[in-house]
Amino acid sequence: MSFSTFANATDLDTWKKLEAAYEQSGKDLSVKELFASDAERFSKFSHTFKNYDGSEILFDFSKNIIDEKILSLLLDLAKEAKIETLRDALFAGEKVNFTEDRAVYHVALRNQSNKVMKVDGIDVTPEVNRVLDHMKEFSESVRSGAWTGYTGKSIKSIVNIGIGGSDLGPVMVTEALKHYAQRDLSVYFVSNIDGTHIAETLRSVDPETTLFLIASKTFTTAETCTNANTAKSWFLEAAKDPAHIAKHFVALSTNAAEVSKFGIDTKNMFEFENWVGGRYSVWSAIGLSVILYIGYDNFEKFLKGAEAMDKHFSSTSLESNIPVLGGLLSVWYNNFFGAQTHLVAPFDQYMHRFPAYLQQLSMESNGKSVNRANGKVNYSTGAILFGEPATNSQHSFFQLVHQGTKLIPADFILAAQSHNPVEGNLHQRMLASNFFAQAEALMVGKTPEQVKAEGNPESLVPHKVFSGNRPTTNILCQKITPATLGALIVYYEHFTFTEGAIWNINSYDQFGVELGKVLAKSIGAQLNDKTPVTNHDGSTNGLINQFKAWSE
Repeated sequence: MSFSTFANATDLDTWKKLEAAYEQSGKDLSVKELFASDAERFSKFSHTFKNYDGSEILFDFSKNIIDEKILSLLLDLAKEAKIETLRDALFAGEKVNFTEDRAVYHVALRNQSNKVMKVDGIDVTPEVNRVLDHMKEFSESVRSGAWTGYTGKSIKSIVNIGIGGSDLGPVMVTEALKHYAQRDLSVYFVSNIDGTHIAETLRSVDPETTLFLIASKTFTTAETCTNANTAKSWFLEAAKDPAHIAKHFVALSTNAAEVSKFGIDTKNMFEFENWVGGRYSVWSAIGLSVILYIGYDNFEKFLKGAEAMDKHFSSTSLESNIPVLGGLLSVWYNNFFGAQTHLVAPFDQYMHRFPAYLQQLSMESNGKSVNRANGKVNYSTGAILFGEPATNSQHSFFQLVHQGTKLIPADFILAAQSHNPVEGNLHQRMLASNFFAQAEALMVGKTPEQVKAEGNPESLVPHKVFSGNRPTTNILCQKITPATLGALIVYYEHFTFTEGAIWNINSYDQFGVELGKVLAKSIGAQLNDKTPVTNHDGSTNGLINQFKAWSE
């Protein structure tokens, strides 16, 4: 496929029609009035996803600033941008990451149907299954206590050392599915090169009962390797004999030579292919910490839920395609309303790391300014994604969402059933009441007349008025299960794909993370001696030299 033939978004005929529609009526649409004039609006603009296990997720798009005409144009935009062609190429294992000449085939990692999925003419399914079988066997050995440390004690602590996708995905999933965890196992994650991260973690674990997972595809990632070597030194202070490393360190990597040099038995190396991008790798060997924590059976359900959303995205018409609709709404707000941010607020404490995970998925994927034809784009791409769990976030940044000067489209996520129905489910009912009320309040607002009717003095009326018409997408799950979480993650994966397809960018490389790392290597060498530096700009020279003086 020649990606240079795809057009810039602003050159598409439908884009121009959307610009005209926005000016004529779109920017003045009142969602409150649209509900008042159409009793069927909720049913028209909401869709229910049915998972493989029969559970359901309701995606309610009806509180968004669209009408049927705008939605029809957005769907036409998707068709004109050839989103179906791009989607089919991704699922066919074509090298849609053309700047790195790679397939983007994380969908093959959750191929629980065992259908043939090829890259370069080779079916990757047998190898995916081989690694999964290895992970299952190993995890069951550790969880059962059959795998023991160098003193014969069973493993009690898992420490995953990685960064980026090798950290954010496993952290988020282990937190989101903590209810399913084997509670006599503790799991820790070390990612930051700041020595505090590894030092504080090592203070919490025992070398006799700790298993380290070193997560690095190349086994050369600077932050990961530095933290891994610190962990190895700490371990050998107690264990003494380097032969014991094999019982306490495993590798999530493809570089057998470096893994062996570190001291890890290559039989305890869990591989994944170069078509697995970091931010899409939790489904791969990188998910070993998840399997150890929640068990292979639950991880399998996680994969099946993901696969179910893949099937929905790959086979459902655009008009009813839930990730496509979400992505198109993001484009509508970003490029026509000028919204620069996207709020994701899970009303679920287990999901507290979900927004952080989505930040990498979204901003590393679509933080691009060059199109597929190697030219500069002339429109906004890549919303700034942020979020925290509610109700905490209601007491921090919701003020800006309600009454600030910026339009901030928001996604709210709630499970109807809590894993912890304490106090007769009182907490969950209070949580749900806030989920419904916040979305309604953002939509309907509060008029000056309503504020006055409450008896407020005239001087306070402007301060207590809410403009309303602030859009939300409301995602209601039955319960946050492994299958539900798998489907939710994949919804956002394909949501992000949809944005990138419309914007005519490569959502799958990440060259933007490299320049700072390259410069850090050269500066690192300069920090090893006392000689003042002079070869940088004035600010950097001054900062480095002051650091040297103070760090003595």
